[in-house]
Amino acid sequence: MTPEAARIAALRDGPRFRAACHALRGDHARMVEEIVALTEIPAPPFGEGPRAAAYLARLRAHGLEECRLDAAGNAMGLRRGTGNGDTLVLAAHLDTVFPAGTDVRVRREGTRLMAPGIGDDTRALAVNLAFLRAMAAAGIRTRHDILVVGDVGEEGLGDLRGIRHLFAAHPDRARFRAFLTVDSPDVDRIVTGGIGSRRHRVTFRGPGGHSFANFGLVNPIYAMAEAARGLAALRVPREPVTTHSVSVVAGGAAINAIPEAAVMEVDLRSASEAELARLDAAFLRLVADAVSAENAAREGTLTVEVARVGDRPAGHTPNGSAIARIAAASVAAEGYQPAFEWSSTDANIPMSLGIPALRVGSGGTGGRAHSLEEWIDVEIEESLRGMRTTFATILALAEME
Repeated sequence: MTPEAARIAALRDGPRFRAACHALRGDHARMVEEIVALTEIPAPPFGEGPRAAAYLARLRAHGLEECRLDAAGNAMGLRRGTGNGDTLVLAAHLDTVFPAGTDVRVRREGTRLMAPGIGDDTRALAVNLAFLRAMAAAGIRTRHDILVVGDVGEEGLGDLRGIRHLFAAHPDRARFRAFLTVDSPDVDRIVTGGIGSRRHRVTFRGPGGHSFANFGLVNPIYAMAEAARGLAALRVPREPVTTHSVSVVAGGAAINAIPEAAVMEVDLRSASEAELARLDAAFLRLVADAVSAENAAREGTLTVEVARVGDRPAGHTPNGSAIARIAAASVAAEGYQPAFEWSSTDANIPMSLGIPALRVGSGGTGGRAHSLEEWIDVEIEESLRGMRTTFATILALAEME
């Protein structure tokens, strides 16, 4: 047995952990109702305010200290430890991918709950609150402080702005010793690698004109198409994994008009910050070359505007690090098979700063994330089994006394 497995086994065999797990069982129905209540508060991109306010009220009601909304809109509160103020950050994101106006009412079929955003990541918000209640019920004390955060801006063009701000501006950020983001149900998949990304909105502009009478005038769509073709032909390494995609295109006003503008949005990703920088530079050269070629081929002048709309740093918590081994031991202790993975989550930010960080699961099962048919199953036994996994990881990292 590894030292980490022995540590987790001793923690799980202790009377306080058992008492806390008993409290989680008795509290499960309340947790489910909290999942429903929070899910039905819309939290579209850049519109997380109402859900943040509701979460902050719950953190205050759970007796946490220093409860507040920060300048980015993160809701947070501190569970004081007995040590010197070293802190474990325990996060779950408030936002969903769905736009304002999406129907977020929860539908139930037995133990299955269905609504946009219910598993990614609203269940985790409620699970973290349940962990606080269980710790209080069992009289658990930890050496480290636990900063519980409901953060904004994890999805899409939110660009991790909530956790980015937390690590840049929190007055006690120098005491952050480890970070866990509880995100989506799967507890067996532990994210130790952060996929970085650069995202651009590229706007090509020209004078526009009649498609027949002004034939020979520069065409923004021709330049956009050439840049997209060049990106499609660009070879990238499989290791470290690196990808590119032209994801959104728009432009033109009429079938018989040379467009005045064309826009494309591009997603560039890599597990390596160096590879990401090389890919980014290569793409920007392709754009510049496409504009130059179009201006040389036709009359008039084409211009281009490149706006970076996303910049997520790459990072990695080594699979052999203490935090990863503890999480894996917790997963294995419940009979799951732990697997280390790469993804793009809030953990990217602390990973990029060299702070031990992981994405862990909230428990239970779920599917169809990022779709209107998103669902979770809150059948109590599997739900509690997964929750015990993450709960043990939290208590081991926070150094339960």
